[in-house]
Formats: sequence, structure tokens, C-alpha cells
Amino acid sequence: MAELYKGKPVADALNAKMAADVTALKEKGITPTLAILRVGERDDDLSYERGAMKRCESVGVAVKNVVLPADVDPDTFFKALDDLNNDPAVHGILMFRPLPKQLDGEKARKMLNPAKDVDGCTDGSLAGVFTNTELGFPPCTAQAAMEILDFYGVECKGKRAAVIGRSLVVGRPAGMMLLHKNATPTICHTRTVDMPSVIREADIVIVCAGQMEAIGKEYFREGQVVIDVGIHYSDEKQKLVGDVKFDEAEPIVAAISPVPGGVGSVTTSVLVSHVVEAAKRISQ
Repeated sequence: MAELYKGKPVADALNAKMAADVTALKEKGITPTLAILRVGERDDDLSYERGAMKRCESVGVAVKNVVLPADVDPDTFFKALDDLNNDPAVHGILMFRPLPKQLDGEKARKMLNPAKDVDGCTDGSLAGVFTNTELGFPPCTAQAAMEILDFYGVECKGKRAAVIGRSLVVGRPAGMMLLHKNATPTICHTRTVDMPSVIREADIVIVCAGQMEAIGKEYFREGQVVIDVGIHYSDEKQKLVGDVKFDEAEPIVAAISPVPGGVGSVTTSVLVSHVVEAAKRISQ
């Protein structure tokens, strides 16, 4: 049976460090503050917002909520974003996307100040991932996968790694972050030829295919570490599942992150840690 790389202990460790950093910042007169910019009342946005606010409260990070109606006009929205960009009391901005059709989402993404882009969606943040510099912040889910590897002591140096998925949100950033850890990553996608054989060669596998239980036993061999980023609700099973067929992979591999209770439970802590880090950068 595989070792389960659960997210809660990882999140707990991040939260403890954050709480100490927040205390030190407040002693300097700085209260790390996250601004949440939300348009409309999408259920998934509201759920993530509640989780982020709860995590912020638990470590002493302040939250400023900017909520606009779903039919907000572009001028009002972009003024609100500009105000947050220029507010020195706001250290991080979480801008929920996708935006309604009347708003230019690409313009908004490019307008967001990378120094406050705690969700890692701007070109500046993505450039920082590729150059391994403190320009913006990595996408939270990709970093959450790295935090799990670090917490459980997975040595990446010299290891073969494979990422299933090439999105800018997880796949490509995760590939670069593995490279910075001196792994040798391969990014697989829908045009990869004989993907199972490629994945079986890897020591570390990060699965972010975005397809429910698409990755089965034919992809795995003994000794692998598997991080499953996917999360879906299965009507058939009446529960949350990942991109990996857990019941098939778990008896084979050395370690695997469960769904739920794996990467997702770390992501919010990573988001809040970016707010704290943004506040630390301006305090130095």
C-alpha cells in the first residue's frame, strides 16, 4: 500500500510559519492584507472566498472584500482594480476569474500588479516562475504540489519527473518548478504519443489533466511518487475524486496524495503565504 501524502500536515506547517511571520510584521506596524475582488455570486468563487477568509483569520491576515454586481460596467470594475493596485495597505489581490463577458479578462490580468498577484496569474508572475526570481508569485496549486513534495522529503535532484497537463495554472509552472529543484521533467499532454510508457519512466508524477479519473494503473509502476491535482465530483460514486483512479494506483506506487485531502487543502495556505511574503518584501 502507498504512503498517503495528506495535505493537512503540510498546511498546518505553513500556517504555523505564517502566524509567526505575521506577528513579526505587526510588531513593525504592518498588517498583511488580502483584497478579494469578486464580481457576481458564483458558488465556486464564494466557496473559495470563505476558505481564504477563514485561513487569513486563523493566521492574523486582514481581508478587504470588494464585491461588484455581475453586470458591473467596465469603468467601475477597472477603477476598483486600479484602486487596489495603488492602495499601500493592500499587499495581495485575489481576483476571481473568469470575469463576466462584458469585462476584458485579459486586460484585467495584465493590469493586475504582479507584486500583489498572490494567485500567480499575471505574465510577471509566470516570468518569475521561469526565471526563479521573486517577480510576483507562482500559481498556488502548482506551488502546493511542491510544498507537499518538500514536506514529505521527496528528493527531486536527479530524478525523472512527469507532469500530465500543460495549463498555465498548474502544468507548465509545475514543470519549471521541478526543473528548479534539479529534477528532469517531461510535460505530457493530449498529443503525447504513448503517454503511459512515458509516465512509467518517471520517479515523480504530477497529474493535472483536468479529466476525472482519466489516469489508471497502466500509467504506474512501483516506487513512484504521485501528486494528484485534480478534483471532481463523481455522480456515480457520490464523492470527490481526482484525475487518478486512486484504487488502481494506490496498490502500485510508493506514495500518492489523496483526493480530497491532498493538494486542495494546501492551496489556500499557499495563497495566504503569498500575502504574508508580499508584506515581508515591502518591509525589508
